[in-house]
Amino acid sequence: MKLVQIIAVLFFALSGYAQKTVETFSSQKLGGDRDIYITLPPSYEKDNNQKFPLLLVLDGEYLFEPFQGALKFGNYWDDLPEVILVGISQNKQEERYADSEYDEESGLPIETGANFFDFIGTELMPYLQKTYRVAPFKIIAGHDTTAGFINFFLYKDNPIFDAFISLSPELALDMENRIPERLNAIAKPIYYYQSTADGDLKKIQKQTKELDEKVKVIQKETLNYKFDEFIGASHYSLVLHSIPNALYQFFAVYQPITTNEFNDKIVKLEYGYVEYLKEKYNTLEKTLNIQMPIRLNDFRAIEAAIVKNKMYNEFDELAILADKHYGKSMLSDYYMAQMYERKEDYKRAQKKYLSAFQKEPIGELTKDMMYDKSEEMKQLMN
Repeated sequence: MKLVQIIAVLFFALSGYAQKTVETFSSQKLGGDRDIYITLPPSYEKDNNQKFPLLLVLDGEYLFEPFQGALKFGNYWDDLPEVILVGISQNKQEERYADSEYDEESGLPIETGANFFDFIGTELMPYLQKTYRVAPFKIIAGHDTTAGFINFFLYKDNPIFDAFISLSPELALDMENRIPERLNAIAKPIYYYQSTADGDLKKIQKQTKELDEKVKVIQKETLNYKFDEFIGASHYSLVLHSIPNALYQFFAVYQPITTNEFNDKIVKLEYGYVEYLKEKYNTLEKTLNIQMPIRLNDFRAIEAAIVKNKMYNEFDELAILADKHYGKSMLSDYYMAQMYERKEDYKRAQKKYLSAFQKEPIGELTKDMMYDKSEEMKQLMN
């Protein structure tokens, strides 16, 4: 990502994805209080039934705002979904090291590290899921020491997190081998991102590259994996490069139909354009547990593919789908009218344009447009 884009992300962070609140969490596992930062999605209060993915950020005092900015920027362009963002305060260097403590011989969390692990798994996450409308898709992120720590959650047969963002990780003993073994063994879908840079610490560069070599050979459809090595970045600046890359990787299926997707995939199909659209949103629900109406622009992309390939019968199926998602609008009748018009059945087309005229406008479709098309069909019937 170019510097100007990074600055834009930070600018959006300053304007706020939503207001950040600070809660003091009393933890038996930690033996005291710990501040957590929470930002709820802008539309959280609009629909009491909607659930949102959760992103838990360690090192919350300095990672929270960059993640917040990237999420706001991506959501503004409808490339990223709204997310419940939570950060854990670790504002003292000795505190983050204590939270991530592990045994040098076994490579497993011990003492304060084990307590912090249990705090997240048995106290904080249950609280968040009980208090907020959390969707099943959950992400955890960390940087260097805490990035190494988040991998301990992979050691469970059914990890409480579905996605991991590991920024320049300091890996515990033998993690270069243990992480690939766990990624290969875990049955449920796992999303995993790690990054380093040519200006990163040499030990971290070596470990992450060794880990990458072993993970990228895993042949598994349920593993979504990405590794970045940034040129010209440092141990700290790589964070601003990594965050949007990780989020866009994980949420790629959420994004609207792009020009490349249209040209490289959709238009090349011989048939099944509407089925492609259905499957795109079914995959979104299945993989990320996000339910949402099909975007109007995605409807228009499929419309364009149907017209380009002259597969006019598919307008019938597209009209049924439009009625399901935008039943009060003129979209469904418009597609039926399009089918009849292009098949030169102008009488039926004229009736459907008139029917559309009586319904609610949507997007670029207006009542004037439907009336004019109806009159045009009359002329063609003569």
